[in-house]
Amino acid sequence: MKRYILAHDLGTSGDKATLFDLEGRLVASFTSPYPTNYFNNNWAEQEPDHWWRAVADSSRRIAAAVDPAEIAVIGFSGQMMGCVCVDSSGAPLRPALLYCDQRATAQEAKILEVIDAHEFYRITGHRASASYSAAKLMWVRDHEPGIYAKTARMLHAKDWLNFRLTGVMVSEFSDASGTNLLDLKTLSWSERLVAAAGLDGDKLPRLVASASVIGELTTAAAAELGLKAGIPVVAGAGDGVCAGVGTGSVRPGMTYNYLGSSSWIATTSLEPIFDGQMRTFVWAHAVPGAYHPCGTMQTAGAAYAWTRNELCGLEKAAACELGLDAYELMNEQIGRSPPGANGLVFLPYLLGERTPRWNPQAKGAFVGLTLGHGREDMLRSVMEGITMNLSVILDIFRSSLEIPAITVIGGGAKGAVWRQIMADVYRAEVLEPRYLEEATSMGAAVIAGVGAGLFPDFSATDRFIEIVERNQPQAANYPVYERMKGLFDDCYAALEPLFPRLGRQP
Repeated sequence: MKRYILAHDLGTSGDKATLFDLEGRLVASFTSPYPTNYFNNNWAEQEPDHWWRAVADSSRRIAAAVDPAEIAVIGFSGQMMGCVCVDSSGAPLRPALLYCDQRATAQEAKILEVIDAHEFYRITGHRASASYSAAKLMWVRDHEPGIYAKTARMLHAKDWLNFRLTGVMVSEFSDASGTNLLDLKTLSWSERLVAAAGLDGDKLPRLVASASVIGELTTAAAAELGLKAGIPVVAGAGDGVCAGVGTGSVRPGMTYNYLGSSSWIATTSLEPIFDGQMRTFVWAHAVPGAYHPCGTMQTAGAAYAWTRNELCGLEKAAACELGLDAYELMNEQIGRSPPGANGLVFLPYLLGERTPRWNPQAKGAFVGLTLGHGREDMLRSVMEGITMNLSVILDIFRSSLEIPAITVIGGGAKGAVWRQIMADVYRAEVLEPRYLEEATSMGAAVIAGVGAGLFPDFSATDRFIEIVERNQPQAANYPVYERMKGLFDDCYAALEPLFPRLGRQP
């Protein structure tokens, strides 16, 4: 029996090729970068050929580390909500529009002229937005009609790479749920939404389940990647859903919190969890019959990094002299401030906000500063403000699910102080896995292993995850954080009318 699973994680900055054995052990990992073209204020594009070169490079480095004949299956995780226009031969017709590209705001507005926003949300599980693929394809139609006319299929990043591997052009349900065109309940393209967008439905790819084997590695592709022809290739999933699988969120209520520059909380449910205020959204899960509700905030670790850079010059200098990380010294200071930061509130809206506010004009603020506050209180309030913002997302999911524990991944999960704050604010056990940055690759590997028949079902994710630390919630801190969460929401509500006026040039 072949011994390895090759998982590719196609991110914003590069492709990470990761090799796992069938026991879930990490064997090798290599990353090949590629550039992003940011321009016109809020446009973002990448060249699909750069993706292919990165996949070929990282695959060849994997092949040099092990016997390529021992690779049993290949699977992808990929950046979501993009738009890759290809002709009938699969050749890209223009650079790919990325998830963060915001040029299609006029197209977003056109969709909402013909369908109610709440009805749209109930069909797709998402708000209508320029961030999603439908509006991007509409923009191509409106501004590059020659390209649109030649477009045979609109694909996502991993879908196009799967085509390069196999010659088969399909997509799968999780990525499709990031288009603003999928009916979440039927897992099929919504004729109504396609018509509302004024798009040609024939340009949308055939859909399959995430764990479907879509084909085998062709001889030509194998030669470029340094691998053996004939390896099965599984459809894979979008990166957010792969991260869910890689943290064990494969059964109802199993929940994880990614804490990086941005942050999100996601869980698994057997029915979509819709929010009356449309604050959260829902992906189709890689697990058949399941959904992946999610809520994402803009600046989590980025707000804490801003705090380090702008308020903690002394800590940065001392850390450099001592050979430490400045965050370690900051965490020591936070430990000297009590839960609730002596009544200081921080609003973490340094780049507007998505979930739960959906307000691009929201601003950050320290509220309640007095001469009695020290820097340790300011640092703690930043951590607590980010965590309280995320707890609003968690409360929405808890209206439908019991969530006793949360797995935390990303760079922010390294700090025991922050994990304890999360445990107390969330009122949940917080779990730290051994690998904080590999969940997406692990998820892609599990999906590939299920698709290839190496694992009987998605419970195989358990063999990939090793919990190394557990933070238990401290009931004594519940009343403090209950009061602070109320203050946090009240501070936002009080300042919300001022946000449009703040930050303007005189």
